[in-house]
Amino acid sequence: MATKKTPAEDAFAFAAFDPTKMTETYREFAEKGLVQSKDAYDKLKVAAEDATKTIEQTLESAQAGSVELSLKAIDAVRTNADASLAHAEALLGVKSVAELVELQTAFMRSQAEAAVDQAKDLQEAARKVAEDVSKHGKAAYEKAAKTFKSA
Repeated sequence: MATKKTPAEDAFAFAAFDPTKMTETYREFAEKGLVQSKDAYDKLKVAAEDATKTIEQTLESAQAGSVELSLKAIDAVRTNADASLAHAEALLGVKSVAELVELQTAFMRSQAEAAVDQAKDLQEAARKVAEDVSKHGKAAYEKAAKTFKSA
């Protein structure tokens, strides 16, 4: 004769539980997580390589720009030193106060004009360097923005 189970016994019966289905579910979950982790790692690796490349290009541009600015500054100093020495030589041949004032006035005017020209040259060179240095960062930003828009 079969014994009849009470509702409490039925609730805790493991006959309906199939462990293979649970194992299959966990396996699928783990495989999906692994694939997502690998994709995320690949994306992160590419982003890190791009960032490194951008930084290297930016530093190379900054270094080249600083050399260019330094050479322009050295050229300006050399030009000003040559003008000052030429002016000092001219002052040695002065015969009157009027000639001294005239020489000094002409020198000051030419130095002021040279300073304005040198400042313009340095400003233009600095602008160009700034554009070159920021160019790589702008390109990387635009690439990243496109990536995020498409994702």
